[in-house]
Amino acid sequence: MASDTEAEAGASGVPGASAPLVTLTLAEMRFEDGTPVLGALELSLRPGETLAITGPSGVGKSTLLRILAGLETRFTGTLQVPDRMAMVFQEPTLLPWRTARDNIRLTTGLSAKAAQEALDEVGLADHAGQYPTQMSLGQQRRLSLARAFGSAPDVLLLDEPFVSLDPELAEEMMVLFARLRAARGLATVLVTHVETEAKMLASRIVTLSGSPARLGAERQNKGAYFQLSASGVTSSKS
Repeated sequence: MASDTEAEAGASGVPGASAPLVTLTLAEMRFEDGTPVLGALELSLRPGETLAITGPSGVGKSTLLRILAGLETRFTGTLQVPDRMAMVFQEPTLLPWRTARDNIRLTTGLSAKAAQEALDEVGLADHAGQYPTQMSLGQQRRLSLARAFGSAPDVLLLDEPFVSLDPELAEEMMVLFARLRAARGLATVLVTHVETEAKMLASRIVTLSGSPARLGAERQNKGAYFQLSASGVTSSKS
């Protein structure tokens, strides 16, 4: 278990960092039929850090993320989150009848110029007029990231954002995400069943397991695969 000083340092490594942006104290979460899904747990997220929640498929990770997003209210406990939050789902939740540019504009309120800049930032400069159905899965995921970051959230929630991508494309997407996050110093919760993704991107890692599921001991991840800075990402395999 990390010390109070280490926890306060967060991703920046600076002791005395700001108070948590997100705090959840959960007593339990049950499905409508009464089946318990999540047991008692506590979770917090501070500015600038990335918390990875790992665990097997079906254990309740997405349910926990939906609680944080305010999309799941059938739980007993208390939740405090900032007003500005964005979420990237497992499947790109794009508007199929709108162009890539309009998918950003309609959901974020950005101007056409700002929306184009958001597309440029994720490598979709030439796809502004395309519809999601005309784009590959990787391009759709890029668009989802552009839309999420374009909303200028205080907290970003990601639910298996690299699932169904081949390893090379998944790593390319992780580099892209890391650059976007580092440039903004954004606090992030990443849900993944892939341990290597957590080790690549997260400053803290916790595992959800059991039935009902509970969070295990927190692990600080100081030797992350990507050493981040606002200017880019450097691979540090060792």
